[in-house]
Amino acid sequence: MKRLLATAATIALVVCGAAAASGAEAEPPRGQPGYTPISWGKCENAGLRSRQAECGFLTVPMDYAAPAGETVKLAVSRIKHSVPDRKYQGVMLVNPGGPGGSGLALSALGENVPDQAGSAYDWIGFDPRGVGDSVPKLACDSKYQGYNRPAYVPTTAALEKTWLARTRGYAAACAKNGGALLQHLRTTDTVRDMERLRIALGEEKINFYGFSYGTYLGQVYATLHPERVRRMVLDGSVNPGRVWYDANLDQDLAFDRNIKIYFAWLAEHDKIYHLGRTGRAVEKLFYAEQAKLARKPAGGVLGPDELTDVFLQAGYYVFGWESVASAFASWVNDKDPAALRKLFDTGSPQEPGSDNSYAIYLGVQCTDAQWPASWKKWQTDNWRVHRSAPFETWGNAWYNAPCLSWAGKPGKPVKVDGTRTPPVLLISETLDAATPFSGSLEVRKRFPRSALVEGVGGTTHAGSLFGNACVDDTIAAYLTTGEVPKRVKANRSDKRCKPLPKPDPSATKAKRAESGGNLSRLDLQKLIAAH
Repeated sequence: MKRLLATAATIALVVCGAAAASGAEAEPPRGQPGYTPISWGKCENAGLRSRQAECGFLTVPMDYAAPAGETVKLAVSRIKHSVPDRKYQGVMLVNPGGPGGSGLALSALGENVPDQAGSAYDWIGFDPRGVGDSVPKLACDSKYQGYNRPAYVPTTAALEKTWLARTRGYAAACAKNGGALLQHLRTTDTVRDMERLRIALGEEKINFYGFSYGTYLGQVYATLHPERVRRMVLDGSVNPGRVWYDANLDQDLAFDRNIKIYFAWLAEHDKIYHLGRTGRAVEKLFYAEQAKLARKPAGGVLGPDELTDVFLQAGYYVFGWESVASAFASWVNDKDPAALRKLFDTGSPQEPGSDNSYAIYLGVQCTDAQWPASWKKWQTDNWRVHRSAPFETWGNAWYNAPCLSWAGKPGKPVKVDGTRTPPVLLISETLDAATPFSGSLEVRKRFPRSALVEGVGGTTHAGSLFGNACVDDTIAAYLTTGEVPKRVKANRSDKRCKPLPKPDPSATKAKRAESGGNLSRLDLQKLIAAH
């Protein structure tokens, strides 16, 4: 499943990049087997330090079947509760998704919960094994997703052969760099790490806030440790019955639908962007420009793949719709590729180690479950889907194709069962493309005490705690009382809200003029979130 990183996780970009410093060792809690202490100290990142966060490392076995063998150090951060101890509600572990997303800075997420409902918790951010500041960190080839790639759609046998060779090469580089770690990157490994983290924190139960792929971590943890769950918010739920090959095909169809919605929005604002008066006209323009870029890349580097990658963000979130539109308009109307290139570079950094998130994404998804071993199966399925959903089907196929030759041995997915789990709050917008709404309905079915809040008609992926009062106030109430909205007797959402609003470029233009060209801090955060 391509790039399952949540919007809300990017709130933490203002404090991300923190590593841990050693400090005084906490005393082991009594009666907790398997306890490994966390050495808490100052965080390296100024944003976390300003929030009085503590940072440290938790050491866990690389292989839980050989606990005396090699170890992994998980980077952990903590922002403690600010309410009196009698009102303390426990620890809140947070995961941003991915797989492969860094969650270390997400201990700051609690401040975004309305009515200070987050202040009753100790918020725990952590980088999962292999990710970010955890040790070891996996990276394979930082230039792999950069410029000068073959066109995604394999219209010739030579293109297909080239892509297959590239994906095998990336898998081989990960095998060389990852070593034994590649055998221990499954969701179940991280769930066991979460259980060790609970023990290290001295808590009987955990609260958990998961975005995107993080919802699957929550589902599996709740299945294996239902007695250890207190409260859970799962935003943008992975369908546990579609892990992972089928989930990607579902995603292809959903993104094609969403990009058409975006094309229609561009047409609504043709007076600003001059890209076409109908959604169909903008769509034709997009594919025509792709064809031109295939023949002659803009600035010598921006080809059809790069254009798809830039536009893909508009399929995830309404945040950044304007920046993508302006960049495309600059290219179409003025033949200036600078803004498109800037968006691509921001979303696809190429400095050493920058492919860490992608490498771990593959490390988890390729080994969580068995992928089809025959390329013929992939070929048939992706051409079938491409015929009705051409926007990113083949881009997604090649994104996942290293699984064909991945070094880690596949396992079997846990059968998710939430029948013994306390009430869980589920969040989704109707037209979420990265984790389609059917996944939230399936999780609602498997967690009979859960309730689902729907942003009706919205296209944003995992966008809770980003200003939608109807959704965010429901989360605050749940974190305060543990009560979820009343469950309805139908296969549908239990509470319906308006979605996060589509941007109004006319209003944004006026706001820029009033402020001398500067966006507000909130607007800037939204633009950062989209990229």
